[in-house]
Amino acid sequence: MPSFHNGAVEIAYLDEGEGDPIILVHGFASSKNVNWVYPTWVSELRKNGRRVIALDNRGHGESAKLYDPAQYSIPTMAGDVLALMDHLAIPQADMMGYSMGGRMTAWLALNEPQRLRSAILGGIGIGGLIEGTGPGENVAKALEAPSLDDVSDPVGRTFRAFADQTRSDRRALAACLRGTRDLMTKGEAARIDVPVLIAVGSTDDVAGSASALGAIIPGSEVLDIPGRDHMRAVGDKVYKTGVLDFLSRRG
Repeated sequence: MPSFHNGAVEIAYLDEGEGDPIILVHGFASSKNVNWVYPTWVSELRKNGRRVIALDNRGHGESAKLYDPAQYSIPTMAGDVLALMDHLAIPQADMMGYSMGGRMTAWLALNEPQRLRSAILGGIGIGGLIEGTGPGENVAKALEAPSLDDVSDPVGRTFRAFADQTRSDRRALAACLRGTRDLMTKGEAARIDVPVLIAVGSTDDVAGSASALGAIIPGSEVLDIPGRDHMRAVGDKVYKTGVLDFLSRRG
């Protein structure tokens, strides 16, 4: 698997296919494989004539593991994505982020709009981006617990089980979670002016309301993924169909 360094931090990535580039940014405790390869996003996008780039965020997958929360701010992690684009000499791309990756994508849409042709915010609504209803200290403590049996908090149990399933470095994830608490204000979200699609499962109690976020980001489109929660929306057919339609209308 190819990798590059952003400063001292090694970042693993994949780069497959030909055509207009799309960059995929995975969610917390996930990886490029778990979020994008296994649910067939990479193959579907390639079939639709896309060059697909996906990275393992710092602290995740095959990228470097860091244990200081200060090394995991959203601007710092979004900087890894920009560094990857520079490494691959990609001036502008469509970008899709899921959950934490959606927050990184939204940050880039606000602060580096010239680098984004469009932004797809998956698994992220007003709660995760603005109100701070995403995983918090309860999840960090669950990741640090001796075992899943020692975790009683339901959200903590969900993320701990997911981290165990993905064989993640739980200490690095706890540091990441404590470092990525940057939120966006409503005023900042209202200044995003790249084309945006917001896609959230209808039973997702982590992301918060997609329509409420859509009402804030000018011109954004909202895609409800029926009957899917935060963990199960990722590979859903409605999500894929909606994203492919959105991308096709970008030209």
